[in-house]
Amino acid sequence: MTDKIALITGASRGLGRNIALHLAKRGVHIIGTYRSGAAEATALRQEIEALGGSAVMLALDVTDTASFAAFAEKIADTLKTNLGRDRFDFLVNNAGNGLFANFAEATEEQFESLVCTHLRGPVFLTQKLLPLIEDGGRILNVSSGFVRFTMAGYSLYAAAKAAVEVLTRYMAVELGARRIRVNAIAPGAIETDFGGGAVRDNHDVNAWVAQGIALGRVGQPDDVGGAVAAILSDDLGWANGTTFDISGGQLL
Repeated sequence: MTDKIALITGASRGLGRNIALHLAKRGVHIIGTYRSGAAEATALRQEIEALGGSAVMLALDVTDTASFAAFAEKIADTLKTNLGRDRFDFLVNNAGNGLFANFAEATEEQFESLVCTHLRGPVFLTQKLLPLIEDGGRILNVSSGFVRFTMAGYSLYAAAKAAVEVLTRYMAVELGARRIRVNAIAPGAIETDFGGGAVRDNHDVNAWVAQGIALGRVGQPDDVGGAVAAILSDDLGWANGTTFDISGGQLL
């Protein structure tokens, strides 16, 4: 994977950060985005550079579709100026937000936030970036285990992610002529700051979740970052239009 280039949205923290590090360790040049965590983004860039890799971090709000044309131009300029390339190889649509809302009390504002972030953003950002993705490249969308199993309070979030999985299959068909593989991952419970970091920081919550996972523990960010690096590699080059469950066997 040396000399490949990956664009990862929401790369400054959580799973995006871990994905960036795993790819960088495999020689992939990183272009990451962040919404408000400029300091975190700088820290990630410095960490990747300390590993001998290269990274550029750019501000992007994935809910602001009006900014996507200018962002695509910035990506084109970054590719030429920093990497001497016209196109990049991997797009990881990772940026997201967690939101707990029981169905009966959920508001239109909450619905709009989830749909804009997890569905509308990836749709129209990917559209704008398609001319900059190499033929034979990869697109990876991030879904959630909540599409497969249920837990009260995540109906809107899960519905948006379910749409992402269907979208992934259609993208795979429609981009097949360019040999662009499109897949998704559906992580289960992972020890990150998602949902306020309860799974990571609350021992009782962690233990309760772990008892429902076949492998007996909650996932670590490295479990996802390593899986993404594998999915984007040529070793899984024949996988297309599928969603990979990365949950350790949660709630089977």
